Amino acid sequence: MSTAHKNLHTKLTLGGLLITLGIIYGDIGTSPLYVMKAILGDHTINADIVLGGISCVFWTLTLQTTIKYVIITLSADNHGEGGIFALYALVKKIKIKWLIVPAIIGGSALLADGIITPPISVSSAVEGIKTYYPQINTIPIVIGILFVLFTIQQFGTKLVGKFFAPMMLIWFSMLGILGLLQIIKHPEVFKAFNPYYAYHLLSIHPDGFFVLGFVFLCTTGAEALYSDMGHCGRKNIRISWIFVKTTLVLNYFGQAAYLIHHEGATLKSLGGSNGNPFYLIMADWFQPIGIVIATLAAVIASQALISGSFTLINEAMRLNFWPKVKIKYPTELKGQLYIPSINWLLFFGCVGIVLHFEESGNMEHAYGLAIILCMIMTTILLNFYLIMKRVKLYFIVPLITIYLAIEFSFLAANITKFSEGGYVTLIIAIILISVMTTWYLAKKISKSYTKIVKIQDYKKVLMELSADLSIPKYATHLVYMTNANRIDEIEEKVMYSILQKRPKRADLYWFVHVNILSEPYKTEYKVTEIIKDDLYRVDFNLGFREPTKISLMFREVIKDMVKKGEVDVTSRYESLNKNNIIGDFKFVLSEKFLSNDSDLRWHEKIIMNSYFFIKKLSLSEEGAFGLDSSSVKIEKFPMVLHPPENIGLTRIK
Repeated sequence: MSTAHKNLHTKLTLGGLLITLGIIYGDIGTSPLYVMKAILGDHTINADIVLGGISCVFWTLTLQTTIKYVIITLSADNHGEGGIFALYALVKKIKIKWLIVPAIIGGSALLADGIITPPISVSSAVEGIKTYYPQINTIPIVIGILFVLFTIQQFGTKLVGKFFAPMMLIWFSMLGILGLLQIIKHPEVFKAFNPYYAYHLLSIHPDGFFVLGFVFLCTTGAEALYSDMGHCGRKNIRISWIFVKTTLVLNYFGQAAYLIHHEGATLKSLGGSNGNPFYLIMADWFQPIGIVIATLAAVIASQALISGSFTLINEAMRLNFWPKVKIKYPTELKGQLYIPSINWLLFFGCVGIVLHFEESGNMEHAYGLAIILCMIMTTILLNFYLIMKRVKLYFIVPLITIYLAIEFSFLAANITKFSEGGYVTLIIAIILISVMTTWYLAKKISKSYTKIVKIQDYKKVLMELSADLSIPKYATHLVYMTNANRIDEIEEKVMYSILQKRPKRADLYWFVHVNILSEPYKTEYKVTEIIKDDLYRVDFNLGFREPTKISLMFREVIKDMVKKGEVDVTSRYESLNKNNIIGDFKFVLSEKFLSNDSDLRWHEKIIMNSYFFIKKLSLSEEGAFGLDSSSVKIEKFPMVLHPPENIGLTRIK
């Protein structure tokens, strides 16, 4: 782990706190824009409903966000990294195979949520303009703002955080002050701290139990908070949350105080067709300023899910859940990354959501259904993490039971949203689950049909081939990437490539293996001499968030070995050798294709055909390994699954 990254997670700094405000709390921080509006809907304002609504909000923020995520789940970090895949990387050590299911479902659901969070946040804020211009079409404005937001992602979350931080500080301060001004007038609103009002809401609200679907919107950003831990650090999140929660609670209670004072009215009668308690608590002169600040905050709200999505995809690739894609590291901090393909995929998804739903009120129906699935999956994995940490069962059982009860209640309440728009995020989640499952299963199938041979059986022939001057030299140094985990083994296809496909004579043969570790940041290597001056194996042990730049890393290994006198890399051509010219390096990569000789079962056929289709859209092998394409040779070879044992040929005379 770099010093900068280590400090990010261990040091509590004012700068770190500000950047955290700018990156992490956008989603949960802009919930006052739409939660109370959604709870009340078109119904007449009733004091008990209002008190019940904010009581539900307060206890949801306390139990779900504060206790579960900020206190407990943030402790389940993988060397400073958070998110459901980092959690899975921790718990998979206990060798329970089915835990991959909640990991894939949860990760897919969070990514799906990342497509609807930016549109609903930006739309909710921009629609405040309709207070002054009721006929204005806000869709082009929303799409334009989203385009700017996704464009600046390439500069990295550090820069984005510094740019957004002052704005979010103003936003949260405004939330607290606006709420406090209303609470001073009507302090009786503090009665809502009593959880009885939350319970009572379920019996008196016109939607009954299903009102929880709207209440849940106040905590949707909690999962993104966990995913973004690698960007800001646990300490910075925990301390800044105290300020954030305080301002959120003040604003919710301030909205409630205003609404109770206007009992018997409706939001429409108070603020027109776009009546929103968030804007109604503002003084008339301040409303234009409030709309501008809210719009800017809503833009920033999208940041948590976007940066969290980058983290998830990167971790998914390392865990063999996602095809290889190009990753950029805009800053010196390892936790900061940018994935262009995912960035623009999210953008076009967001545009599609805006065009489909048009208004934030319609989006509320689709919002929340996917993310509650992610929260449930996190709870399941968290249970096994606590078991792994040998936490006492008398603590684990009631804790997990309570949270599963809460989250399944929210899920049941959100089910009604399915037909009203929730199907959109679920369809997206199912597509993502399909991609991840296909990729994982195809990798398993491919591995099970990969034939492994002992290097010992080929030592003699490799030594003789290296010295056989009757065969033209293919390269001075011939390098093969191998998936064989054991040092004394190699794939049969590698030996076939060297000896049979076209005999490849080289002065030195290198087998390079990349081992992805369950921890995020580590760069180690080991060199094994198999045949002196003829065959070496290099094993790289890389953290799952380390960039795989094998060309650069291999060059460093060679430089170190030469320095220590372990290997001579000068060309063995006489004229070049006496002038100390370094020999050439040639990487050989094997690219599989599905053989027509395969006799596949129906499900294997679907999986493998889908896998090879997805693979065409993903990063090339040399790109994935960070190899210089000018020194790479791609060899295609057939992948034969279940070859027919007897094809029924009959010999005739």
